[in-house]
Amino acid sequence: MLILMKPIRLYLGLWTALGGLVLPGMAHAGQANGRAEIAVLRTLSFIRIDDLEFGNIIAGPAAGTVTISPFGVRTTTGPITVVGGGFQQAQFGGRGATNQNLQISMTTNTVTLRRSTGPQTMIANAFIIGSTPTQPLTTTPRLFRISSSTGVFQFGVGARLNVGANQAPGAYSGTFRVTLIYQ
Repeated sequence: MLILMKPIRLYLGLWTALGGLVLPGMAHAGQANGRAEIAVLRTLSFIRIDDLEFGNIIAGPAAGTVTISPFGVRTTTGPITVVGGGFQQAQFGGRGATNQNLQISMTTNTVTLRRSTGPQTMIANAFIIGSTPTQPLTTTPRLFRISSSTGVFQFGVGARLNVGANQAPGAYSGTFRVTLIYQ
């Protein structure tokens, strides 16, 4: 009788030590995909790195603005409440040659952001380029010079979003185009 008890104790001891890991149906598994990206720039290239994001807000009973600086600082006017993060300046970059001149402009001075589930809109304007010193980014080309020793450059773009009184909740989006001409 003692001989039979030892194997039972060993079996129960192993069962307890494994903490039920040997039970079928108790395991859960999942998979998720990730992305890997790279942009290899050739000479005289120009790319968008990041989009302009105004973040999340709650509109107030009066009109106001949300401004993102070309360095990623968010400010508001009027009775607008900001909610969390999720904001950033747009980022562009490229590769030219050291001391090469560029002309940078936009195709329009205002951009209409449209609500995804309705006819409501907001206007973004007062675009600013993150140069030293900062400059308005308009349809009039502005002259800049590449100062990096590698010819690689990057700059931020900010803007002001005009939010209406009691602006309808929802996701709004629009597109703007930055034009760069190497000289």
